[in-house]
Amino acid sequence: MSPESEAAFHRAPRHMFLPRKVWLDEEGDWVTCDRDAEPARWLAAAYADAPVVTQVNDGLEPLDADVWPSSSASAPSIVFRMLRMLDPRPGHRVLEIGTGTGWNAGLLAALLGDGNVTTVDVDPALTGAAVRSLEALGLNPQVVCADGAGGHPPSAPYDRIIATCSVRRLPYAWVEQTRPGGIVLTPWETPWFCYGLLRLHVGGDGVASGRFAPHSAFMLMRGQRTDLRIYRDVVRDGHTPDESVTGLDPWLVAGADADARFAVGLRLPDVWRAWHHRPDVPGVVTRLWLATTDASSWAAVDWDGTPDAREYTVWQYGERRLWEEVEAAYEWWAGQGRPPVERFGLTVTAGGGRVWLDEPSRSRAL
Repeated sequence: MSPESEAAFHRAPRHMFLPRKVWLDEEGDWVTCDRDAEPARWLAAAYADAPVVTQVNDGLEPLDADVWPSSSASAPSIVFRMLRMLDPRPGHRVLEIGTGTGWNAGLLAALLGDGNVTTVDVDPALTGAAVRSLEALGLNPQVVCADGAGGHPPSAPYDRIIATCSVRRLPYAWVEQTRPGGIVLTPWETPWFCYGLLRLHVGGDGVASGRFAPHSAFMLMRGQRTDLRIYRDVVRDGHTPDESVTGLDPWLVAGADADARFAVGLRLPDVWRAWHHRPDVPGVVTRLWLATTDASSWAAVDWDGTPDAREYTVWQYGERRLWEEVEAAYEWWAGQGRPPVERFGLTVTAGGGRVWLDEPSRSRAL
């Protein structure tokens, strides 16, 4: 941590931005932790190097124990890593997309001064709480309740734009509102895999281009969410899938290899997947589901529990043969020498985005 960042950390301490009730991950379940009832546990969470969930279900009361995080305070290590990547300098004007708790805006205000920082969030409950936390510390950046996809034109242009939510498509408004020579930094996500940081340099020609970096996972911008469930939205009783077999281990494309998953997601930006362990299907121990985000095509790959299996049963339905597309994407990635995340990049223009490997000239449309 630089001396300036350390001073900002003390000026805007993390615990001052957390609500009384937070949610902690306990073996895959989200459980509440109340500061008044468990002060030591709450404070330990506040200063652990881990995210702390500060809102679930968009602020609505969860139904039937269906709890899913909708806002959080990011882990300190990724917060300060992103500040290093953003490289804010004295006098820079910064726009933050995704106010959340207000902690990141507080750090930026401590670094650059209140008048140089604008932060935007779509949720009025979050922006209201953030303002109260900031004011309690004597920090007063501009806090705006609006859809961050549009940026904030009244305070543009900016030298830096940083998002604390992931995107599947980079809003061109962010490029338009950044000065030539400025930087846009955002977490990235595909329906296949939420992973990576994208750092774009904005040119004077309305084009922004840059590379991805690894090791991050953020909640998706609300306006880009895809709410799909296999049995509710995709698979129907009248569907008759085609059966085949594959020699490609499904864990190679949807398991522990982050580089493979990232590459498949870039090649197939409209394909979503989900694991289903111990489905109620005779002879199936684990199933990997695939579906297009418009729910028009789907596939499933089954493992019967055989150790070191060499073949897996495949079911495919719809106009697209999704598993064959995944196989082709994986084979392409392997044929390129299994490139890591850092070798991929993105160029954004008013017409859309194009991903590339190694050089922008080797690009394809998203």
